[in-house]
Amino acid sequence: MSQSIQLTVLDQSPVHPAETDPALKNAGLMSIELAKACDEMGYARYWLSEHHNSPQFAGPSPEILIASIASVTQNMRIGSGGVMLSHYSPYKVAEVFNMLSALFPDRIDLGIGRAPGGDGLASAALAWPSPPQNASSYPAQASTLKSLLEQTMPDDHPWADLHISPEHNVRPEMWMLGSTGGSAELAGQVGMNLALARFISPDHCSPEIFDAYERGWAAGGHAEKPKRMLAIGAFCAETQEEAELLASTAVYRKMMMGIGDNQPLLAPEAVQDQRKSFSSAQEAQYLHLLNGYTVGTAEHCKTEIEALAKAFNVDEVAVVTVTHDFSARLESYHLLQ
Repeated sequence: MSQSIQLTVLDQSPVHPAETDPALKNAGLMSIELAKACDEMGYARYWLSEHHNSPQFAGPSPEILIASIASVTQNMRIGSGGVMLSHYSPYKVAEVFNMLSALFPDRIDLGIGRAPGGDGLASAALAWPSPPQNASSYPAQASTLKSLLEQTMPDDHPWADLHISPEHNVRPEMWMLGSTGGSAELAGQVGMNLALARFISPDHCSPEIFDAYERGWAAGGHAEKPKRMLAIGAFCAETQEEAELLASTAVYRKMMMGIGDNQPLLAPEAVQDQRKSFSSAQEAQYLHLLNGYTVGTAEHCKTEIEALAKAFNVDEVAVVTVTHDFSARLESYHLLQ
């Protein structure tokens, strides 16, 4: 990997059905173990995602995992990728990440996202007894959150006198997550760094999204230079065949999610059995989704990551790797670094 490209881990805390040890089936504990290993490998950051009501991902509260992981690692920045802000009060999120920054100075990232991170039932339960937030509230929520953390609320704002404890001078690094460009200009206007999630929708994720972000940043009149990150799905193994087999769990998951089938992660061998009964259209869809990931040997993956970094003009790439078993995921991250 080029020395100019930093690699970050984006951990969705997948549930590994292949594991039989109760400790290994605990996705939160596995996130801690993976983070400790990646800290030693030299990854720049370790971000935790937020998902609700999912048999596949077991990370509903990134802020708790952030505290646990930051306490057992030394080098990486630890953050959220991200907090699904539509469910929460900006004031409460500001309090939580202000506290994390006080405990772990210069190591905490706050990434926020517009998506719910779950289905309608989860959104209703999270909002109860109030109705779920309308997505139109997100720009105001994001702006308010940043103002609260930076203590720049206008004097005439109703919350101008809010106090956030504890008092200290180190704020979390703030990021906004996006996948198809809908949040890019907003991130620039608000003055947050932008992490672009290509792994969600590669077909609709282009370098031009960062152009819109830069326009928003300029319009916002921010003096400092913004940071940009590209997040990809990657699966690395000793051979191309092994890597493609490893990736099949995630590919099949994405196919099933497209038709509303939210089943537990399927073993690669079971996916191959399913493929035997695919129609030609389903097989074409499978191969198209596989092509949206970075899959192969270490040399192949590193070459592709460098090409993507160049195309999107970023010097930091976050890697998402969702596998059926933990050891294969750990080895994939090891080979990439």
